[in-house]
Amino acid sequence: MPPGADLPQLNGGLVLTDGGLETCLIFHDGVDLPHFAAFMLLRSEEGRATLRRYYEPYLQIAQKDRRGFILESPTWRASADWADRLGVSRSELAELNGAAIRLMRALKDEYSGRVAPLVVSGCVGPRGDGYVAGELMTAEAAEAYHADQISTFAAAGADMIAAITMTNVPEAIGIARAARAQDAPVAISFTVETDGKLPTGQALGEAVDAVDAATGAWPAYYMVNCAHPSHFAQAFEVGAPWLERVQGLRANASRLSHQELNDAADLDDGDPAELGAEHADILRRLPQIKVLGGCCGTDHRHVAAMSRACEPVG
Repeated sequence: MPPGADLPQLNGGLVLTDGGLETCLIFHDGVDLPHFAAFMLLRSEEGRATLRRYYEPYLQIAQKDRRGFILESPTWRASADWADRLGVSRSELAELNGAAIRLMRALKDEYSGRVAPLVVSGCVGPRGDGYVAGELMTAEAAEAYHADQISTFAAAGADMIAAITMTNVPEAIGIARAARAQDAPVAISFTVETDGKLPTGQALGEAVDAVDAATGAWPAYYMVNCAHPSHFAQAFEVGAPWLERVQGLRANASRLSHQELNDAADLDDGDPAELGAEHADILRRLPQIKVLGGCCGTDHRHVAAMSRACEPVG
């Protein structure tokens, strides 16, 4: 059986996931998140309660709409370089990564019987900035860098790994190899610019093919995140073989570029209904897409709109 082929989100109807965790907490809830590090909330009971409150509306949408749900851990920044910036020791970092998976598993247990399927995913973010490629690692360096976090997720009982906001191919290859070393299914999610290409300038299809070639097609599937549908829809060449590997979308609410979002003082949360309709248009062309959620600027309203708009499709 191919790696991850038995993941429940690939063997049924549409499955939802959450929206833009960090932008929701900062702009809607007034939470201080240095470096967008939501995992720091796991340090306290109050912080863990804040995270639970964040996930619950999404789980309720999935329950109401009879969708499955992927519980993506709040660990996008929970890797070594970011921990150093935040003054977090390696031992505490491992504990917080494990605590994140335990929190997701607790929510899975709580909603079991009301939402099905429920999948716990350990979220891995980029070593550098999620908007720009920056200085590229080799695939070997990326595997070594991300191995500790991925092994912690596997030991804590994550059902899968998801690499979110990947800007370049070598890092994606390294993460896929680190997941393979743990025999863990992994989803690789690339971000693209307004031209539909990775921040490195590489075409999305070329990136998917390159990661598959270097890892024996270990990723269970690929996604696109941290871009608006108007940015990446143009990259979806219907009929291209690589496109069958893209089975998830986590779009931004805003049509702004990464640079414009970075420079903006206020949150652009777009139009949830319009975003939902744009997803329905994509799913009519690409029915293999099974996972829908959001990224920067999105919240439960956007995910609810996607689920409703895609009802006739998925």
